[in-house]
Amino acid sequence: MKLFYSPTSPYARKVRMLAIEKGLDAAIDTVLTDVSKPTAELLAANPLGKVPALLLDNGETVFDSPVICRYLDRLAEPHLIPQEPLPELAVLRWEALADGMTDAAYNLVMEQRSRPEQERSPAAMARWETEIARTLHYIETRLETLGDGLTLAQLALAAAVGYLDFRLPQLLRESGCPRLLEWYDGFRTRPAMQLTAPG
Repeated sequence: MKLFYSPTSPYARKVRMLAIEKGLDAAIDTVLTDVSKPTAELLAANPLGKVPALLLDNGETVFDSPVICRYLDRLAEPHLIPQEPLPELAVLRWEALADGMTDAAYNLVMEQRSRPEQERSPAAMARWETEIARTLHYIETRLETLGDGLTLAQLALAAAVGYLDFRLPQLLRESGCPRLLEWYDGFRTRPAMQLTAPG
């Protein structure tokens, strides 16, 4: 298998962490990708030109990150997505929440980095900041529902919070969410987090 990724993509990081935690990373060749200059190989794997994209040995491709995570999780144990309907729903809901917060953070970062200040939308930036803050506080009050065992829920949340820590650290550290920050500061010591840290 071949995984197209960017080292700063939180979505690709989630996939890479899952592969490491499941012991699948040795079976996956990672291809460092610049999405601003997509190669023909990436576009053949994903016509949207986005990462992550997974090229299977049979030539089929899988995208985007939630679909790739589901595919990889079925290849080997331990399963990080529960097989029972209600526990599965809980984990996938956490993933959707984390990915949604990441979407808002990514939009905010791109608005700040890719547009001259006079062309930025203050209303849109304020909306994304509000979405992030509201979601962080929602997570803070429900952190115990993550559970103790490792699942995709923890990986998705760690990738999302890690992206905030990388791109918008002040927004994260001043969020008023001490329980979440304590959880993240502990979780980030895992080898999978260390090996996939954006640089």
